[in-house]
Amino acid sequence: MYDLLLRLSDPVPTDNAVKAGWTAFAVFLLLIVAVALLGWSFSRQLKKVAAAKAAGRYDESDKKN
Repeated sequence: MYDLLLRLSDPVPTDNAVKAGWTAFAVFLLLIVAVALLGWSFSRQLKKVAAAKAAGRYDESDKKN
């Protein structure tokens, strides 16, 4: 059964037929930029939370353990 599925499926491309293009490289770069921006934003938000906690804006009595 597995042999039949292999024969009916598309043939495996050769090494010369497969290449990475500029579009994939651009998507990869955009993903790197997106992760960097998300990390920067997350860092800023954590700093805001730490400052609010230091200012006493959170009620510690409601904290669940």
